[in-house]
Amino acid sequence: MTLPAMCPNLFLRVLLTLPVWAVLAPAQAAIPIEHWTHASGARVYLVASPSIPMLDVQIDFDGGSRREPAAQAGLASVTAGLLSGGVAAQPGLPALDENQLSEAWVDLGAQFGAQASADRFSVSLRSLTEPDLLDRAVALAARQLAAPAWPERVWQRDRERLLASLKEAENRPGTLASRSFARAVYGSHPYGFQANAASFNAIGVADMRAFFRRHVAACRAQVTLVGAIDRARAGRIVDQLMAAVQSNDCTALPEVPAVQPLVRAVDERLPFAAAQAQVLMGQPGIARDDPDFFPLFVGNYILGGGGFVSRLTTEVREKRGLSYSVYSYFSPGRHAGAFQIGLTTRPDQAAQAVGVAREVVRRFVDEGPTEAELQAAREFLVNGFALRIDSNRKLLDNVASIAWNGLPLDYLDTWTQQVERVSVSDIRRAFARAVQPDRLVTVVVGAQP
Repeated sequence: MTLPAMCPNLFLRVLLTLPVWAVLAPAQAAIPIEHWTHASGARVYLVASPSIPMLDVQIDFDGGSRREPAAQAGLASVTAGLLSGGVAAQPGLPALDENQLSEAWVDLGAQFGAQASADRFSVSLRSLTEPDLLDRAVALAARQLAAPAWPERVWQRDRERLLASLKEAENRPGTLASRSFARAVYGSHPYGFQANAASFNAIGVADMRAFFRRHVAACRAQVTLVGAIDRARAGRIVDQLMAAVQSNDCTALPEVPAVQPLVRAVDERLPFAAAQAQVLMGQPGIARDDPDFFPLFVGNYILGGGGFVSRLTTEVREKRGLSYSVYSYFSPGRHAGAFQIGLTTRPDQAAQAVGVAREVVRRFVDEGPTEAELQAAREFLVNGFALRIDSNRKLLDNVASIAWNGLPLDYLDTWTQQVERVSVSDIRRAFARAVQPDRLVTVVVGAQP
């Protein structure tokens, strides 16, 4: 029987439904990561996965929000957003406005995008690896990197949308809580900068162009590729993409200071007329390269990251009915990201819920988990490891994180062993060092006075 022909974008959507374990060896087998340095200075990481004709590429630059001026908070994100606004004319190639550019990607059945996080300015490309399609997709991606149009009209429109969205968000208690929490935890560190109407209005197209040229440079790029290509083809793709940003600024970027630890507890109660009070608690946590990452990761699953089996859920929800859900997590980055606890509760129960959560944290830091809790956590995490790499996108994210944070190239191969190696004493020691219950930030929005 002859199969019907499929257009490239439909074929791509079908491929996206396939798990990565249909492409790679079993999750417990080695995942070979090839690594080399490109002539431009870019660091390249490749996982060759030949079974499905698809390629994912991510290019990371040191251009996240930690590189923004405080008065222009949001600059990295809006710069990433305006990359889709069109491309300027180049020799032999006409200009494309945002609609023409979007149609060009649809015609290829490929995807291209850019985004900014706290640490990274990231560009991504996804395409089928059929030679003509992939060649054209890489060429179009290179055009967007080499000659963004930076259209003033599109930025004016997008800014109005952002301002309207911001105004709406500021009417929600969760927004007020997260902004207050970030200010209290990070102080003057760029991790705590918050985009607002004034910062958006302070950003012009010239600022975006300058930010892009300063930070999106081949000499500082990290390129991660996962898909059905070999090293030779990967090298040609990297050649083309890095040529697009080869001439950008390569002078050294200034050091970003460390997040400072809290010297005292911070307690903020903010009035808000709402049916539920929003509670956020926490403090600066750890950087991603912290040697205690695994003890804290496993320990936090027991404390508040494991949903219904976590201690916080047991004490706050199950025993006392103070909240429908309660969670905790670490958000490590290049610098110490926050350790955060969150919950919602009735305004008249907020003080009790906060007290219970604090006591749970204090006891966990003092005593650590039980052996039974630790064994259950290890089994769940190890058995669920395959779900962390069960798509091209997840595998790409993991490999890019390994590269960005300077982790060993066999990190995924040894992940389950690292989890199984964690002991109760490891967790107690790590939490005693990383979490100080008497110096927590506590923000409650909407509690009764």
